[in-house]
Amino acid sequence: MPNFPQDLRDAQLALHQTRAAYEQYATTLPWSAEPMPGWESDKQLHSNYVSGKPDSSGYTEEQAAEVARFQAELLRLSAEVATHSYWESLSGPDLVDARMALKHAHEQLAEA
Repeated sequence: MPNFPQDLRDAQLALHQTRAAYEQYATTLPWSAEPMPGWESDKQLHSNYVSGKPDSSGYTEEQAAEVARFQAELLRLSAEVATHSYWESLSGPDLVDARMALKHAHEQLAEA
């Protein structure tokens, strides 16, 4: 595994953690950001499956603000990782391999 600078490792870990927190938060939200009526589809041919959604109340102001906060933080962290000066020292397949390794660097540290 490449010897990544600590600030790059920290930014990548924060990106992972923020993404996981956002995904967990999103599971608590209504299915639509705006109020929308629910729906139910017709029964599928050769199946008993009928899909549908209940009415959505839409996001509250607090929920919309929290989603915006998560999205801004994810954008900031993504840019920090993607534009880090460490990447300038690599090119070609080495750059691709290092970027992929960074995504799993926190797993290898946890195992050690």
